[in-house]
Amino acid sequence: MARVTVEDCLNRVPNRFVLVQMVAKRVRQIREGSEYLVSSPKNEDIVVSLREIAAGKVYIDRETEIDV
Repeated sequence: MARVTVEDCLNRVPNRFVLVQMVAKRVRQIREGSEYLVSSPKNEDIVVSLREIAAGKVYIDRETEIDV
């Protein structure tokens, strides 16, 4: 797969702040033992989570978002 960019992920996520939160949460899940959702054997967890978001494998459940 070619290099993943923030713009690739922003096609699926409303803004950069939400993207950062999604990536951070997914990295924690991966480090706690969750399986990769895309094939990316030699990349770091952050890159894997960005690739998963860009591929549409990770998404926001808007029904559970909390309004502040």
